[in-house]
Amino acid sequence: MGGQYRITGDKYPRMRRPKGRRRLVFLIVSSVTALGLIGWGTLQLIDVFTGGGDKATAAGSKTDCGTKVSPSASAAGAVAKTLPKPGQITVNVLNATPRSGLAKETADELRKRGFKIGDVGNATAAYDKKVDSAGILLGAKAAYSAALPVLNTQLTGAELKTDGREKADEVDLIIGTGFKSLTNKKDADRALAVLATPRPTPSASQKNC
Repeated sequence: MGGQYRITGDKYPRMRRPKGRRRLVFLIVSSVTALGLIGWGTLQLIDVFTGGGDKATAAGSKTDCGTKVSPSASAAGAVAKTLPKPGQITVNVLNATPRSGLAKETADELRKRGFKIGDVGNATAAYDKKVDSAGILLGAKAAYSAALPVLNTQLTGAELKTDGREKADEVDLIIGTGFKSLTNKKDADRALAVLATPRPTPSASQKNC
């Protein structure tokens, strides 16, 4: 090729892609990535609200199934029924110490707290001057899980014993040399409330095991 259009030299013009095309490709890739992330997040939300996430929870709960417990309401109710109220218990207050008037003072305080009072006086020879603890609560075998625990809330540190009597609602409070006073009324009332509160009996749950 000659004339004024003749090309001389050994360098040739390079063909470059327009910058606008690069930007277009970058925007397309970014848009596709963003749409993918949005779609994945949407699927996760749908899975959660439709209960799909419960599969993992259910699978994990199988390993703990043996340790779960459920309360037994019937057993708790049975425990509560065995406990009489203070007004249903007759207490014989007997003094086994050298201190005079102690039985009457104790009996008067128990009466204020709602207990019925029976005999008030000195302890028999079997216990007189022979009780080193705060006291002994003595009653029938049937009273061991009924009247005696209720009375025990009024005297911390007392010993619980049974004898051959038949009346389960009549018990003896034998005051020992370690006796200082009855349990503080607020603490006694709190202990009585806890004792009267039904306690659930745990039972192993085998559901979904």
